Amino acid sequence: MNITINLNQHIGKPSKPIVRIGEEVKKGQLIAAPEGLGANIHSSVFGKIIEISESKIILEANDDQTGEYVKIKNTKDYLETIKEAGIVGAGGAGFPSHIKFKADLNGGYVIANAAECEPTLKHNTFLLEENPHIVIRGLKLVMEITNASKGYIAIKPIHKKALISIAKACKDEENIKVKLLPNMYPAGDERVIVRELLGVVLEPGELPIEANAIISNVETLKNVALAIDERRPVITKDITVGGRLKNASNGKVFLNVPIGMPVSHYVKKCGGYIKPYGEIVIGGPFTGKHGEKWTPITKTTGGILVSMPFPKEKRKVGVIACECGAQENRLEEIANYMGCEIVASTKCKRMVEVNGRYRCDKPGTCPGQAEKVIYLKKQGAQVLITGTCED
Repeated sequence: MNITINLNQHIGKPSKPIVRIGEEVKKGQLIAAPEGLGANIHSSVFGKIIEISESKIILEANDDQTGEYVKIKNTKDYLETIKEAGIVGAGGAGFPSHIKFKADLNGGYVIANAAECEPTLKHNTFLLEENPHIVIRGLKLVMEITNASKGYIAIKPIHKKALISIAKACKDEENIKVKLLPNMYPAGDERVIVRELLGVVLEPGELPIEANAIISNVETLKNVALAIDERRPVITKDITVGGRLKNASNGKVFLNVPIGMPVSHYVKKCGGYIKPYGEIVIGGPFTGKHGEKWTPITKTTGGILVSMPFPKEKRKVGVIACECGAQENRLEEIANYMGCEIVASTKCKRMVEVNGRYRCDKPGTCPGQAEKVIYLKKQGAQVLITGTCED
């Protein structure tokens, strides 16, 4: 089987290959390094390099794979270890963790994000059910790195089994507590978490560090623990596979899947497609992107979801975009799949421009969109397509 390792699995420029075509590589071996902002990339399998381009490295995986891996350099500096391991935000952001954690919180907070807002996705909460202690270990390590005095696990009460599991695991931890988030979307947004847990309202564009806090996805914390305790690089990813699949209609979790494996492999593991079906979505229903059967798993892949076929729509369409969900280009892409004519686009009334990017001024509190609807109707729109607004 061929394994495709994308060279841009993080915020920043693509990493640069340090291997050559024909080279035999080992699982865990460093195969690409960043130039500037970025992250190390390691081989997830034992195999041979068969193709290198500016965007990817393709390996032919050996038939025999073992659990052994090349360990990262041994260092007493935790941030350097995290950098060596190539850890980035596993929740989807992909920001290099060694940069994010380079902060002195001076007694502040490290918050483990276990909100898992997107429908169908459940690999974060499943991790808490199966191995809560590794998340707590990662949380404690990041607290030590950042000089934080308190650690919180932010989770929704609807994730009852995961909630009970993590609460039991940290019952004897004096400085770590479970904190409940509201059952709404997008409760996992960093500004929502800070608002709900710390009572601090961040302005659009402000980061949790303004509230003396750092927020990290639970799988990222797992990777921190594995890097520091076992010197393991990021070579696997936890994912949820669901949708129009025979054995995974409600979502099936796969933990520790090799990075670079194609989507088709997990479609087969779930019994194949339920026909008819539509597109493959990489990520969650709200913020996911179009994928193909050959799309590879990356460090930020959360879901592989197979949709219903797109309905055909002959009426003229208006688009309302929202930061909390799909952006204009994604909504327009969906409209095109439906065969729609888009006559006008606008933004949710809560969107404000900050440094050239539009952000929600109060995520999780959706306003009425009457004036936006009236505007689109005046432009000739007969129906609307929007992201996550409630109205």
